[in-house]
Amino acid sequence: MELSQIYAPVVDDLKIIEETIKKVSQVDFSWLAQLLNHSLGAGGKRIRPALTLLSGRFYNYRLEYLVHMAAAIELMHTATLVHDDAIDKSATRRGRTTVYKNWGPEAAVLLGDYLFAKAGVEVSDTLNIRAIRNFSQTLMTISRGELNQAKNSYNINQTREDYLQRIFGKTASLFLLSTESGGILSEAPESSIQALKQYGHDLGMAFQIVDDILDFVGTEEELGKPAGSDLTQGTLTLPAMILNERYPQDNPIKRLFLDRKRTENIQLAIEQVRNSDIVEECYAKAKEYCDSACRPLKVLPDNNARESLEKLANFVVKRRN
Repeated sequence: MELSQIYAPVVDDLKIIEETIKKVSQVDFSWLAQLLNHSLGAGGKRIRPALTLLSGRFYNYRLEYLVHMAAAIELMHTATLVHDDAIDKSATRRGRTTVYKNWGPEAAVLLGDYLFAKAGVEVSDTLNIRAIRNFSQTLMTISRGELNQAKNSYNINQTREDYLQRIFGKTASLFLLSTESGGILSEAPESSIQALKQYGHDLGMAFQIVDDILDFVGTEEELGKPAGSDLTQGTLTLPAMILNERYPQDNPIKRLFLDRKRTENIQLAIEQVRNSDIVEECYAKAKEYCDSACRPLKVLPDNNARESLEKLANFVVKRRN
């Protein structure tokens, strides 16, 4: 199923969010406008704004506040990507050159800061202290997660728990913010807010696990960046972790992390993962999270938004980019 079908209950309102995001580039400083157009015009699935809107459709659907929240979350997400590219020295993302590659690290860092600030302005327009506080706390969680990832670059001794904590900070925390905020801004009862929060957490965990699988099995055309990009940065993801666990004495992951001879060992690691059942094991873990995500939805009203959230969980484990 296509995302456009899943988004059907909120598709018209997503267009309002797109217009809100486009307006961010309308500034009277031409170079900043160029940078904003480049970073915000890269597209994407818009899963996080869609989650915010869908999560707000169960009770009092206050679009005037949900639009600001959804736009703020997408701006924060874009800011993290711009900063990530500068940290990782990435040349491409979503099939196009990065701000870092085109304009350098200073521009990437400052543009990311600008987007974070603009996101803060948007979220303040929700006029909801709990949503604003959660937004700031999520930014802290993401930053802490990125620091953790940088600290553990090329660390072969990470555990499964370390990995799960890292992908929560990197991805699931923002999914959780999206769904929890939708509940909060729609004046949902606390039990429903907690159900949406759990859904967002588990969906985000599944999403990142699939991302980590695709880094091994996807093509550069599908990914918008070279396969094996995580290994290039010394990031130990679940497929790499399982490969290292199975062959603790000698494997390309261990050799890569110890001597950092990238090209040969990265390609060998990709081939070994692809030619084993590691991919299936990782997909099974992602599906566990998606199944777990859908269970708390049963406390919510049975409407087309709930159906879309369930379908989105199914989409996450089947996507190719």
